[in-house]
Amino acid sequence: MSTYEDRLKALRAQLVRVALDGFVVPLTDEHMSEYVGAYAQRLAWLTGFQGSAGSAAVLPEQAAIFTDGRYTLQVREQVDGAHWQYESVPQTSIAAWLKDHAPQGGRIGYDPWLHTRAWVNQATEALAERGAQLVAVDTNPVDAVWPDRPAPSDARLVVHDDRYAGQSAAEKRQAIADWLSAKHADAAVLSALDSIAWTFNIRGKDVDRTPVALAYAIVHADATADLYVAPEKMDETVAKHLGNAVRVHDRTAFADALADLKGKTVIADPERAVAAIFGALESGGARVLEMRDPAVLPKAIKNAVEIAGHKAAQHRDGAALSRFLHWVSTQAPKGGLTEMSASDRLETFRKDTGLLEDLSFDTISGAGPNGAVVHYRVEDKTNRPIETGTLYLVDSGGQYRDGTTDVTRTLAIGTPTREMQERFTLVLKGHVALARAVFPVGTRGGQLDILARQYLWAQGLDYAHGTGHGVGSFLSVHEGPQRIATFGGGDEPLAAGMILSNEPGYYKTGEYGIRIENLVLVEERAVPGAEKPMLGFETLTFAPIDRALIATDLLDAGERAWIDAYHAQVLAIVGPQLADESLVWLNAACAPL
Repeated sequence: MSTYEDRLKALRAQLVRVALDGFVVPLTDEHMSEYVGAYAQRLAWLTGFQGSAGSAAVLPEQAAIFTDGRYTLQVREQVDGAHWQYESVPQTSIAAWLKDHAPQGGRIGYDPWLHTRAWVNQATEALAERGAQLVAVDTNPVDAVWPDRPAPSDARLVVHDDRYAGQSAAEKRQAIADWLSAKHADAAVLSALDSIAWTFNIRGKDVDRTPVALAYAIVHADATADLYVAPEKMDETVAKHLGNAVRVHDRTAFADALADLKGKTVIADPERAVAAIFGALESGGARVLEMRDPAVLPKAIKNAVEIAGHKAAQHRDGAALSRFLHWVSTQAPKGGLTEMSASDRLETFRKDTGLLEDLSFDTISGAGPNGAVVHYRVEDKTNRPIETGTLYLVDSGGQYRDGTTDVTRTLAIGTPTREMQERFTLVLKGHVALARAVFPVGTRGGQLDILARQYLWAQGLDYAHGTGHGVGSFLSVHEGPQRIATFGGGDEPLAAGMILSNEPGYYKTGEYGIRIENLVLVEERAVPGAEKPMLGFETLTFAPIDRALIATDLLDAGERAWIDAYHAQVLAIVGPQLADESLVWLNAACAPL
């Protein structure tokens, strides 16, 4: 099918064949993953949308695509408005839209392996008001009309060595077993791919940019486990690593295994386990307890080995990025530099470390107006030159065995305008305020979000994304449960050992984007005279912040001191890794304000 219009028509014809009046297409997989393998990219295949979060609803005469504020511009560029309505989340939802638009008495299909039970309940309730019903399908109708749908990856599992993990897989299983015993439960179902990778100290190549493998697991209260993974992914090294306490089965056996847990008390995570998992457990006679996946919090709180590895990765990555920033400063004035050539060159600098496993996400390389597209991804047809008199935003990261990086820098190409400097400095002031924050144990990320936005708000400005997300240890670049945001999360108490991003921004549609992002580590903070335990942030990312964009007259003495101290750290950490012209450039880039 050559066009997206043809694909939409084909899906509608398939819905008629299976007696459905509509269907919901989320951008996820059977593991509720944010980033998914090519085989699960149903939304992209159907609509052309290339973002990492979204969903769609298709009815006989109408279709809508739902995205959040990060993709307001992108969805309009990639998805044809002649065939799709653009809907903004959280202002609306699929359930609310279906309540208003589904045919009276209609049958709206959904794939129970791609939705949480909470979503199913919400949509069922909304449709009932319309006299319509939500219908689970056995076969996804998108798959039925996707002729060249890729097969799931058959890449081999690899062992994540204890010298990177800091804790053996047996110790992790025992900790989960102890937790299960305390909850008077027999087993926990793990379906989130990063939880499985973390628990078993294994990694994979089944999802671009995220080193996970397609698998399910059941961990039992005796510290044994059942791992469900395609047989071709296993080899003797992995089998030996897993040991006799881990029984390995074909991934296709997972659903039946759930039905065999009759009489057992089983914990499943309502946020991470799909509706089909709960359905199989309950129909099989298990007693199901809805609780958070027991790997989530320990995975988020990094141990000393993971922290040390992450710092090593950050120092290495900061040198690669600094080499790139120097390169841009020499090449951009010559002309001929594009978003794509710059992105490729940055990847080369990371590869030159000899330790890069993958990028941690597709590099956001946005020149001029493309920088205002929050999660922009350059393609041949959008590839802009990086021109004098514009801003260039580059958000990128690397996957290394010892850590995952994520950093954004905004560069002035030529002489910036006063407006560019002022708005960059408002973003920088918010970044510094968050970096300097000291807060009591128990503080939620959502309580800190205003620190980064306050200076923008004072000028009637804002940004439509969260301020900080968790980051994994050679795992997902977006890791929960910790977040710094006032919407879509941010309720998790921050704990020492968590790693988050600090990334306020500002975006002027059609002109430029600004974002400054470092990763930070939550650490215990000694405060003289404190009456309760306190926490703060240690900055982990080291690369120069463009001094040409800083309006120093807008900074107070404390902010200037922080920036100067930060640049002194950059020089101390990155400087010894550079030489010749790049080192001369770094010295100038890190000079005191």
